[in-house]
Amino acid sequence: MSSFQNFYLVMPFIPLDLSRILKMQKLNSSTIVYLLYQILRGLQYIHSAGIVHRDLKPSNLGVSENYEVKILDFGMARQTEPEMTGYVVTRWYRAPEVILNWMHYNQTVDIWSVGCILAEMITGCVLFPGGDYFDELNKIIEVIGSPKPSLINKMESKHAQNYLKLLPVKQKKNFKELFPTMSTLETDLLEKMLDLDPEKRLSAVECLAHPYLEEYRDSDPELPAKKYDDSFESLDLAIPEWKSLSHMEIMTFEPKKPSQQAT
Repeated sequence: MSSFQNFYLVMPFIPLDLSRILKMQKLNSSTIVYLLYQILRGLQYIHSAGIVHRDLKPSNLGVSENYEVKILDFGMARQTEPEMTGYVVTRWYRAPEVILNWMHYNQTVDIWSVGCILAEMITGCVLFPGGDYFDELNKIIEVIGSPKPSLINKMESKHAQNYLKLLPVKQKKNFKELFPTMSTLETDLLEKMLDLDPEKRLSAVECLAHPYLEEYRDSDPELPAKKYDDSFESLDLAIPEWKSLSHMEIMTFEPKKPSQQAT
């Protein structure tokens, strides 16, 4: 073990990310469906492990020459917990419950982000380009409408409740009028992904079952991941012990065969 000083992570090379692609070209409808399907399949797997990505945005979605998607940058990812910080997700893709710091949010914050990404892929424009947190929330309410009193009453933050009650009431925009180039299936899925109430927002599994994705729906569903075990994160070990554990992990790792790789 004395000679074991370095180890290297070898990963597939992904030449582009979705942000760069959106700046270079307008995507056709079939490509958008294919990309969205892969993003949601990846989220389904991540969420089944009890993990929330918390920073989904176009620049964190790697795209190959064949439009194969890899979800990148898990630096903000966390297990689903009773309380999680609101300082996550790039502002434009941030769910309202995170902006308002409701604390008890769940994996549907990722679905909100994907809804914003879907709208951007279709229109070529950022859906909610807020200049700051308050502007971001105002832009969301301008489109989605004001939260209903029943939703406000569920919020644990009194500050959030009081702030929202002071805002002028806004009615939800008609998505077909707001996005005239979108199909009925696109607007239907988008509305369900961008529900202000995280308890009513679709899950990744429910999104995958939507008719919009029927073309790519796999009859053989993705197997759920094992629940993430974070017990090692709290271990206080000496460097030689970490080296030994790392070496054991490397020597016992069995990579999947190409035919077994998930989408």
